[in-house]
Amino acid sequence: MRVAVRLAAKAWGMTSPNPLVGAVVVRDGAPVGAGWHHQAGTPHAEVHALAAAGELARGATLYVTLEPCSTHGRTPPCTEAVLAAGVGRVVIGSLDPNPEHAGRGVALLRAAGVTVESGIEAQRCAALNESFYCWIRQRRPYVLLKLGMTLDGKIATASGESQWITGPAARRWVQRYRQWADAILVGAETVRRDNPQLRVRQPANWPRQPQRWVASRSGKLGDDRQVLTDGQAPARIVSCADPAAWRQWLAELGAQQVTSLLVEGGGELAGELLRAGCVDKIAFFVAPLILGGRHSRPAVGGADPLHLAEALGVRELTVRRVGADLLIMGYLSDVHRYS
Repeated sequence: MRVAVRLAAKAWGMTSPNPLVGAVVVRDGAPVGAGWHHQAGTPHAEVHALAAAGELARGATLYVTLEPCSTHGRTPPCTEAVLAAGVGRVVIGSLDPNPEHAGRGVALLRAAGVTVESGIEAQRCAALNESFYCWIRQRRPYVLLKLGMTLDGKIATASGESQWITGPAARRWVQRYRQWADAILVGAETVRRDNPQLRVRQPANWPRQPQRWVASRSGKLGDDRQVLTDGQAPARIVSCADPAAWRQWLAELGAQQVTSLLVEGGGELAGELLRAGCVDKIAFFVAPLILGGRHSRPAVGGADPLHLAEALGVRELTVRRVGADLLIMGYLSDVHRYS
């Protein structure tokens, strides 16, 4: 199953709105076929793995990270492919997150005489598809807030200078997050000050660029900003006056099959979304710098809380080194959970 997880990850950023899925066919203790879902609208992982195995799939065991689909979409149900191949046993990582479909594929296979086990490396398999789980269940994108800051929680000087607080390794991680994202959102001040392109630059030929959004109440970004002049689809403007408006906007994105939203700041936008309850996960890159200054810009802005009870709790916190910086990650919601 861990091999199947690694195979699934090969399609990182390419399958939305479909999930990442990997599959391995094993016969007499040895792998005889493997595959993964490459992109939406193409054959699923099980189909690739079974085709690679050929006749050796008959009576073999199929390991797959996500429950085989049992309904017609852009491709036929994978349960039909599994039965046609004569597989004797299916081992599943996580069940379909859609409550209407969860367990249906398992039931169909068992009814046909196939031995089925599920829940093998379930959390590892589910971790591949946090955004898919959220979108399927909540019908809105999964929201990841990424910020780069100093040790004392500053993202820019009082004049707005912020490039570069974090190092090259952290910036490479950000490129990977952009590959994952269906859409990117930043504040208008970030566009005016930093003039970001908000595109995947590494690798240079990345085929699936995210939508670009800028939060701005005035709509004024400057005529020469890259998000408007780089020859690509120009950034769109969003203006939300309150938490309800932000939630409505997220629902509208979900209806457009946007499953993942990367928020890259600045501090006022971060504060607004956090207080609106719209952030599911954080990724804070912390550089070994102390900036200081009463007017240096904080990582999270917004209205001043009066009580510590207003602080937001972050769960399942992890910390890792990324070059000279630290990457602190954690969750503010449970929409990513397997069960």
